[in-house]
Amino acid sequence: MHSKRDNIKQITRAIALAFFVGALPFVFNARAYAEDTIPSSAEAAPPASTGGRSGLDDYSKPVGLTYGAQARIQTAYMWRGLYCGAFNMQASANVGYGGLYFDMWWNIGVTDWTFRTFEPEVDLSLGFSRWGLDIYALYIHNFNCGFFDFTDYPDKGNRLELDVRYTVSSKIPLSFAWATRIAAADSYLNAAGDTIRAYSSYAEISYTQALPYGLSLYGAVGISPWRSVYSYYKGDFVVNNVEVRLRKDWSVGERCGLMLQGQLCINPSAIAADKSSVQWNPQYPFNQSVNANIAFGVYLK
Repeated sequence: MHSKRDNIKQITRAIALAFFVGALPFVFNARAYAEDTIPSSAEAAPPASTGGRSGLDDYSKPVGLTYGAQARIQTAYMWRGLYCGAFNMQASANVGYGGLYFDMWWNIGVTDWTFRTFEPEVDLSLGFSRWGLDIYALYIHNFNCGFFDFTDYPDKGNRLELDVRYTVSSKIPLSFAWATRIAAADSYLNAAGDTIRAYSSYAEISYTQALPYGLSLYGAVGISPWRSVYSYYKGDFVVNNVEVRLRKDWSVGERCGLMLQGQLCINPSAIAADKSSVQWNPQYPFNQSVNANIAFGVYLK
């Protein structure tokens, strides 16, 4: 078991590394792109740098070294229909070459609005992107355990996923995503008392509509096809994410941008489990079935 001093050292190193990686694109003043995601995250996703074909698939072929970065502050941390924290700061940085990329995303925030629990997180992604298709491994680290320790912890722990996302084109920005946990504390007991590995999975369809005056509207529906962490291992197929985001962007010079975003997320499976009504309780946010978020950020483009 790690001591409190060891945990502080881990947090300090992770934050220092995150700031170092996140500052690289600004130091080199590289022309870059940044996506609003989530990454997958949580809200940060791999950059969509894809190879060129004619027709609807109009993505350009990645050339040379690319960088990207973004940072934001927001009132809530929501991920795939699950409430993961209250007020927080998030940032990400990526570097890529020829479709191969590495992304680091980090979150520093409080668990709820009592401000009693501080909960940092660092996510690492390694993947390949071409022709609108992203295939990547996502490692999610929470600081209640050691790095790459996937043993069972009472609250969160580390996770490793394999994720796939396909976006039709910039003309038809319709995306399909699938994510499956391959390493984590991810199991439940069946009626016979046997331990069953869940392989918790999440599938999502999303669409982004560009609007005048730098506005964009994003909508998504996410499901979990079998018993998983997304239903707290209490149900099979669930619809656990119906989400809408309205975003406004401003250009700051040629290479930077600012964003302001409002987000509304409904968890239908939580409403069904409650058997009563929509819940809104900031004191105990994990019981909420409806969540809202306001975010302000800066990014390279």
